Amino acid sequence: MGPLQTSVGSASVLAVAGTAALFALFLSLTAHLAARNVLGDVPIRNAFLVGPVPAAIAVVAGALELPSIPAVVVAVLLDAALIRYVYDLDRRLTAAVTAIHAVVSIILGSVIFSLYVLVRSAPG
Repeated sequence: MGPLQTSVGSASVLAVAGTAALFALFLSLTAHLAARNVLGDVPIRNAFLVGPVPAAIAVVAGALELPSIPAVVVAVLLDAALIRYVYDLDRRLTAAVTAIHAVVSIILGSVIFSLYVLVRSAPG
């Protein structure tokens, strides 16, 4: 079985693209929430430059069955680099926004996934 094949069946290109787009949108939203939390009022268009890169890394790492820990490290490092570039921040503020982005993404992702599991497990 090749690295781009799944045991359940091959996913369509549209399904993979849709998943990547939704994940990029989710990470853009959480990047904006993190930046607003640390920096105050910032334009949302900046967050749309940050979100797609970590999402692309996650999709590529999943598709190629790469180890997850190095993929997460690379995603966080590139996330920090993009945050620093897009928002023109120093190292300290970059670290704060990146940390808040990671925390908000984990918390909001956990809540959304938990709600999904709860709805799917409802009787009837």
